[in-house]
Amino acid sequence: MSAPDVAALLAELERSQPELAEEARTAVEWLTGGEPLETVTQLDVCEFLWYTLPLKVGGDHERLARSLGRLLQLGGLERYAAMCVSPTTVHILSTYAREGEDAGTSAYQQALDATGVLPPDVPELQWSMIMGPEELGAHLACSAALELAIVSGESVERTALTRRWLTEPRADLGGDSWLNRVHGERLNRWVLGRGPARRELAQPFEVRLHAPVTPQPLPALHRLLALAASGESLPLRLAPSPEALRLRELAERELGAISRDGARLAITDYGRRLLKSPAAMWSAVTRLLLARGEQEFEVSAREAALMLLADGTLMSPAKLRERVAEVVGGEGWHPTTSMKDVAAPVADLISQLTALELAFSDDLAVRMDRSGQLAALAALRAHALRPRKYVSSG
Repeated sequence: MSAPDVAALLAELERSQPELAEEARTAVEWLTGGEPLETVTQLDVCEFLWYTLPLKVGGDHERLARSLGRLLQLGGLERYAAMCVSPTTVHILSTYAREGEDAGTSAYQQALDATGVLPPDVPELQWSMIMGPEELGAHLACSAALELAIVSGESVERTALTRRWLTEPRADLGGDSWLNRVHGERLNRWVLGRGPARRELAQPFEVRLHAPVTPQPLPALHRLLALAASGESLPLRLAPSPEALRLRELAERELGAISRDGARLAITDYGRRLLKSPAAMWSAVTRLLLARGEQEFEVSAREAALMLLADGTLMSPAKLRERVAEVVGGEGWHPTTSMKDVAAPVADLISQLTALELAFSDDLAVRMDRSGQLAALAALRAHALRPRKYVSSG
């Protein structure tokens, strides 16, 4: 049975309780955005009452919530109506009023988590703070599925239900899945990044990055971790070639897979997990190629270098720096981005790749082998599909 028309409910409220009608009209317009009342979910109601109402709507917030509750009650939406006058809503609204936005938002987040209708992050997808239309649709659909399961009295394992809802083909999406829709949206947003040179370089990767990249063996890192795990003596100066020293530094400082034990190196618990799982080792290493902790300019330079080398192209280091500077310069980082600006991040990337035996490099040329090319694609894919976060002001 569909929910009654909002206009009809407002007319009925005008007749029975005219003192509430105007506040109810304001509240329901904010809640529905002009959409039919039957499309509203518990998540919509929670976010309106506990976030939108206290932060964006003027007036007496508790009265507005009560008025909305009366309207929803008239429409037969008793469960949502009860939320409007619940102790939780009263507490959150009073927290905003007494203690300010930060405290109110914290109370809202805690209450929202407790409802069970907030879709959790899953291995295939971490939700963005800033969602595009497809991701928002997926998030709302998963929330509605969780709500239905809870109301039906099912024993709900939120992660499993969310994964199933995201990954199964759906008739209402023409046989597509929500996960494919979200990935496609994120890849398109990544391609349409700053600057025409960057877009031209990234465009061919939109299709190439849609499918996951098959993990590849990483023999050099595996040998190092296996030796560290063997319990045998592992001198700090083991095989002191530049590549071996860089690999040890990468394993110790960037991955945290080995640590110093007096004058020697020992494998960490995390290193043991990587050693046991080639897929986990591959994921950790490829994400490291575009580490998110670095400065965004450096990440952009490394990203451009990976795209330029991803087809196994043989390039001189000087030519690679020149092309990277052209691409990154078009993104608006500096009025004139030079080869000197990109030299350090590009050189560090090449040193990582050569230490991992994913690329050959000398003073005259650099080129990725097949595993290196796949590593580049995996790194670019992980970076392109990352969730969007608010920029911290700290």
